[in-house]
Amino acid sequence: MMRLRTKLAIFMAKLIHWTVKLLRRGDGVALPGYIARLIDPDILRELSGIMREKMIVVMGTNGKTTTNSILNHILVAEGRKVIINKTGANMRNGITGAFALAADWKRGRLQADYACIEVDENASVSLLPELRPECIVLTNIFRDQLDRYGEVDIVRNKLKAAFSSVPDAKLLLNCDDVISYSLSYECKNPVITYGINEQIFDHRAGTGSRESIFCRLCGTKLEYDTIYYGQSGIWHCPHCGAGRPEPSYRAENVSLYNRTYSFEINGMPVNTKARAPYNVYNTLAACAALYSMGEGAQFAKAIETFDYGNNREDIFHILGSCVQLHLAKNPAGFQQKLSLILQDKKQKDIIIQINDTAQDGRDVSWLWDVDFQMLAAARASTISIGGTRRHDMGLRLKYEDIPHRFTADMKSEVQRLAGTGTGNLYVIVNYSGLSETRRLLLSLQKEQGSRAARLVRDTATGAE
Repeated sequence: MMRLRTKLAIFMAKLIHWTVKLLRRGDGVALPGYIARLIDPDILRELSGIMREKMIVVMGTNGKTTTNSILNHILVAEGRKVIINKTGANMRNGITGAFALAADWKRGRLQADYACIEVDENASVSLLPELRPECIVLTNIFRDQLDRYGEVDIVRNKLKAAFSSVPDAKLLLNCDDVISYSLSYECKNPVITYGINEQIFDHRAGTGSRESIFCRLCGTKLEYDTIYYGQSGIWHCPHCGAGRPEPSYRAENVSLYNRTYSFEINGMPVNTKARAPYNVYNTLAACAALYSMGEGAQFAKAIETFDYGNNREDIFHILGSCVQLHLAKNPAGFQQKLSLILQDKKQKDIIIQINDTAQDGRDVSWLWDVDFQMLAAARASTISIGGTRRHDMGLRLKYEDIPHRFTADMKSEVQRLAGTGTGNLYVIVNYSGLSETRRLLLSLQKEQGSRAARLVRDTATGAE
């Protein structure tokens, strides 16, 4: 029998969620979770313990939201009922909210087979013992928000402690990333590896900084047969013989046709809508997690309909221009976005917005770890810089001798470039600017559609 306190916490969480949505004040997940925890501090442990089947946790610097969404998409396609924190609310309040809102109003029951939960690396030490997952996916470890996370070794050590608290959980590691794979040396969890067996990344993507260049066993400088990006690639230690193993799940025969990626996972053909090479990693990680738990029988079919945009990569049509919105919030992620831009050989305009809210991290020194010289070859007619730290971004481009202009009005700049620019506009924002910019672009696209509809109606009326 569920405790009365837990039932009350669920009821209040749902009431708060309904109110927030009614007032249009956000996604309404974190606040309900916070209220639920005030009423019942043990609610997350209580609810996570009554899952019908299994729980998968996804962590990592880049790719965890997309990987988690793929897991959910495949399981739902196979007829499973899934709990997911799909909004990316990956701290304790957001995760608690996801569980509480999925529970029944009256009895507090969870009618769910699986939970796919994205977890913030900093919060993992306290959260994993409560969630008790059967499977943990680690996408990668890169530098991100230095004022919050610190250097990568601090993040790695926190993850080590978190994994050690749930030693029976299967640990899926990206063995191309030397930092992620090094956790297999020290954690007692069952380890399953995944990786890409060929070079699919633009060679310029590997020009950024590497977070680790020394062997984690003997301290010798590592050697690479192939560098993908950052510290990822085919690596080995010339002294002790440690090296990237043959992955348990591997992506091979990768091809790019009509700007989307197809490949094989352990010989199984996979056709996707992915337009960027890093999404091959995300797809592979999700497949490895499902297969390792005896799921994913319909993976190849279901992945064909998955939308990789995930509100973080969207395309809009405004004033006759194609406008692409991309999230870039750390050096490795930004490097990949620049590589993606370089794949587009057409003339283009670019807007970069850099903010420094608590969500983004106050420290923007990471901009100096990105190879912005790549923009010199991007065929950019104009580069506009906005956001609260636009002058820091401008200084960074000045050192690369990249022409640019500043803007304090995103809406006017988008309208100007969409209306009189190249017709091919890229908008790159860091975390806090994502939702606001997406709403702006949706509004401009809708406004244009309404204007066109009125024109058609007026023309038809005039003809009559």
